[in-house]
Amino acid sequence: MRVWIGVFLLLLIAAAAAFGWQWVVEDPGYVLLRLRDTSVETTLVFAAVALLVLWGLLSLAWRLLRWPLQAWIRARKRRARENLANGLAAFAEGRYIQAERHLAKAIKQPALRGPALLAMARAAHARGDDERASKVLDDAALDLESAALAQRAKFMIERGRHADALALLKPKAARGALPPVGWQMLVEAALTQGDVQQALDALPTLAKTQSLTADSFAALEIRVMMAALASAPSQARLNSLWNDIGRNRRKQPDVIAAFARRAASFGQTLAAMDEIESAQRREWSDELALCYSDIGPAEMTTRTRHAEAWLQIAPNSTSLLTTLGRLCRDQKLWGKGIQYLERAVEITESPIAWETLGDCHAGAGNESLANRCYRNALLNLRGEPAVPLSGQVPRTVDTRALIFEERDAHGVPRLPVGK
Repeated sequence: MRVWIGVFLLLLIAAAAAFGWQWVVEDPGYVLLRLRDTSVETTLVFAAVALLVLWGLLSLAWRLLRWPLQAWIRARKRRARENLANGLAAFAEGRYIQAERHLAKAIKQPALRGPALLAMARAAHARGDDERASKVLDDAALDLESAALAQRAKFMIERGRHADALALLKPKAARGALPPVGWQMLVEAALTQGDVQQALDALPTLAKTQSLTADSFAALEIRVMMAALASAPSQARLNSLWNDIGRNRRKQPDVIAAFARRAASFGQTLAAMDEIESAQRREWSDELALCYSDIGPAEMTTRTRHAEAWLQIAPNSTSLLTTLGRLCRDQKLWGKGIQYLERAVEITESPIAWETLGDCHAGAGNESLANRCYRNALLNLRGEPAVPLSGQVPRTVDTRALIFEERDAHGVPRLPVGK
């Protein structure tokens, strides 16, 4: 189709040229140029052709005259790009002073000034020269204000100045004028400063930017939700936050644990128990098993009974055994608690298990063993091996005869697969 259109256009041009030439031949026109005593007479056609030729010669002469200047400008731009590339490479290698030297040459090119200044600020910050980094960011703000602001906030957060970063970002956030990394820095600073509402308000905008991967944003969102639940000022606010959380997020063990602990602090132990028990029926979680002993002094007998039933699902769970030991300790069932906790530390040592075991021995009146347990808790925190209790020989627990019941996401038990 295009070929036929091209042929048709060529025919039209040829026809127009033929008719035009015939028209010019009949009357080529007349042009008279007179300057004082000099007169020049010619046809209109020749005058037009002469003007076109003259224009072409003048254009060629102008290009030839400009060529040295254009070559110098191109060489300057090329050197600026090379300096920017070399500066970024030097920064990546940790040669920060050399990076700043290259970047300082690159900023002479207006198009590269902003990015080069931002990279210079990063190099100065990496060297620990915060004063120079701040000055360079002031210059960069003249070209890239939003990027310089976000970079400054990031530097503050890296130096632990979260309050300053939050104060810097809040005014821009109120106007919705932050770049994507600015919203991310705002969430981080708000979380650190306990301004959970600010972090919650920033999440929807950050989600729209799609600047984080789905997994990264989900992890940040869960952190914000956990902080919001843990700091809820009232039971009504806690319930409101819980209802606003998406169904998938409400299945996260750490989110459930945050809700359960805060609900228990308001005296809503039954609500906390219900969420944990429902989650454990869906899918087993050691984190929730341990949280089951963190929800206050109410319903101890019922919780102990439920936790003991969970032994059929996870008999070798250190978290569950520790929870049972803590529940027994709180009910002053010293001997029973010692049995659970001794098995817990034999399977996997943990500071909380050793500490609770020490509490049980202390409750039973054995201060010597209690002190040894407390010492082992400290050793375990430092990553050092525990000291065997008096009269005990270190041994490895054989759990091969025990069978775990594994459940899928819908709470249906999986059949064991033979090896």
